[in-house]
Parts: sequence; C-alpha cells; structure tokens
Amino acid sequence: MNSLRQFLKALPALAAAALLAANLTACGEQKPVFSSIDITGADYGKAVALADHNGQVRHLPDFPGKVVVVFFGYTQCPDVCPTTLAELAEVKKLLGKDGDRLQGLFVTVDPERDTPELLKAYMANFDPGFLALRPTPEELAAVAKEFKIYYKKVPGASATSYTMDHSAGSYVYDSKGQLRLFTRYGGGASVLAADIAKLLPN
Repeated sequence: MNSLRQFLKALPALAAAALLAANLTACGEQKPVFSSIDITGADYGKAVALADHNGQVRHLPDFPGKVVVVFFGYTQCPDVCPTTLAELAEVKKLLGKDGDRLQGLFVTVDPERDTPELLKAYMANFDPGFLALRPTPEELAAVAKEFKIYYKKVPGASATSYTMDHSAGSYVYDSKGQLRLFTRYGGGASVLAADIAKLLPN
C-alpha cells in the first residue's frame, strides 16, 4: 500500500518529466531520414586529389555549398555507367533552381583508354557541368582503397577490347564536404533527388 501511495505521489513529477523530454525532442534538430544508405561519419572516402578532364587537379573542398556525387566507371561501360550519369543529370533537372548546387564527379577506372579528350566528350553527353577525373594507375589503386570500391580488368578478344568490372554505387557529400550517403545503382532519379534536397542548405 505504501508503495502504491508513493507511486501515485510521484505521478505528477513523472508526467512533467515526460512532457519536458517530449518538448526538448520536438525543439531539437530532427535528423533527416534518407532512402539511400546513411553513412554519415564514415572513416573512408575523405580525400580526392585527381586531375579532371581539363587537366585541373580537383579536391572535394573545391565545391563549397554544393552536394557532390562521386561515381566510379569508364566510358566504354555498356549499361551501368551511362545509366547512372543519365540518372544524375535527371536529378539535377528535378532539383529545379537548386540543380546548379549539384556537382557530379565521374572517376574513370580505365585511365588506359579514357583520355582527357574522350572523358570531356563523354561527360558532355550527360551534363557539361559534370567533371570526369582521370587518375594514373597508381592513383587509381589508392583512391579505390580510400573509397572501398572494386575494379578489375576482364580480358576481351583483343588487347584493347577488355571490359572493366567495378562497383556500381555512388557516394554523396553534403554542402560542407562531409560524406553522408551511399546510393545503390538503379535507385531512381526521384528518390536520389529527394535525398539530395535534404542535404542542400536552405
């Protein structure tokens, strides 16, 4: 009986504490919910220092205020690469006036065949504002390790007709240059556009 009386006496205080906690939660910053995989705080994919198709060395901090999407592929890729880049171009359109705050970075895993001239022409097929980065073979090995991506040359009928197996996802950085999302291939432009919109500053 004493325990019941003590519990009843404590009820108003417990209710007040619960109300206060609810109010604090409501007033606090709400963490956005993404359709892509949230990898905020990941300890990889932090650095890029690669020449683009214009010969300029690019780093992630070169695009302040923009959401940056990094994708690995090659120009002779028959499906995944053109589909991904076309989807990213569609994302830019879906963002409307905020589309200019999206930067696409395409890193070739086939620097042997992907010359700067070829990369520039390839990117123009999707969006002239997107940039292709061309690492040396040594840089490619290092950046692949940094981003935890896979790539492998698959021999073809001739020495130059090989294909490249490679990871198909994209990395998304917020406007402060922080790695936030990993998006799988084929997720859809509207889904990615909604996620990117949540990362853009108001």
